[in-house]
Amino acid sequence: MAKKISFRDIVVWEDKDYWVINKPPFISTLDDRNDPVNILNLARSEDENAHVCHRLDKETSGILIIAKNDDAYRHMSIQFENRSIEKVYHAVVDGIHDLKDKVIEDRILKLSNGTVKIDRKGKEAKTTFNTLKAYKMHTLVECKPVTGRMHQIRIHLANNGASISGDHNYGGKSFYLSSIKKKFNLKRDSEELPLIKRHALHAYKLTFLDMKDTKVTVEAEYPKDFRVLTEQLDKNL
Repeated sequence: MAKKISFRDIVVWEDKDYWVINKPPFISTLDDRNDPVNILNLARSEDENAHVCHRLDKETSGILIIAKNDDAYRHMSIQFENRSIEKVYHAVVDGIHDLKDKVIEDRILKLSNGTVKIDRKGKEAKTTFNTLKAYKMHTLVECKPVTGRMHQIRIHLANNGASISGDHNYGGKSFYLSSIKKKFNLKRDSEELPLIKRHALHAYKLTFLDMKDTKVTVEAEYPKDFRVLTEQLDKNL
């Protein structure tokens, strides 16, 4: 799947200094020993000076900023360091949750196995959550991380009883259409597969300053698997 990706096809905004892409799921942001196809290599096939300004987990889809030159990279790095970039993610979580500007500031400790946990000895982290839509057994949640810790949104939601659907590392359950659809028929001798084969998290929107300090806001539409998930939730309210 990843090997068919054309870099130009995933660019949603650009100027002379930056590309903003809609990263597909299942492709790493940086070098991955298990897969030579990654966003950095794709970007450098367009321009050898390209720098990825931040990261998304391999399974997470959505907005990613890539600088075309060193000055642009420094300019964006300062904004990330100062936490002046506004980041908005959408997540489908297990259960029904009524979240209104819910601020979670659980400290996050990185573990040696590639996951994280909530721990007082961890680094400070802050995320604001709002319910966008509640369904029968799931909720579409808007997530606004202020800090950028590893797996921040995932662990903050999980630690507050709202694991992201499909996020098996942090207590999320696989999403099966049969769980919400009344007249669900499975072909004989076939096994039902999850509707989405990853954690249901999408980086939806970013607001930043370009090299002229003009405010830019870019949105990334849902990829097919996330769109199908939300459409089925809407159909089976």
